[in-house]
Amino acid sequence: MATPGAARGPQALTRAEILALPAAIDLDTANRALAIGRSTGYALAKRDQYPCRVLRLGNAYRVITTDLLRILGIESPDEQAVPTPALAAVPAKSQAA
Repeated sequence: MATPGAARGPQALTRAEILALPAAIDLDTANRALAIGRSTGYALAKRDQYPCRVLRLGNAYRVITTDLLRILGIESPDEQAVPTPALAAVPAKSQAA
């Protein structure tokens, strides 16, 4: 018996997989991240209607990962708020022996 979703092709990417993507990705990977089909993704890119910026390099399409993260509402690790350092603890007074 086939597993659910097996006939539909690859499953959508997880948050961890998306955060591990390189700076630019192919359109098929971006389609998986957005959970849209291959044909739909390529048709949108061809009509300049893809949900985020797509670069056309010769016959290949590339998506900038930071644009994809923004569309998905995911902060990239370098955009996350940097925690403010805690105040340095005041050194304890040494007790004379």
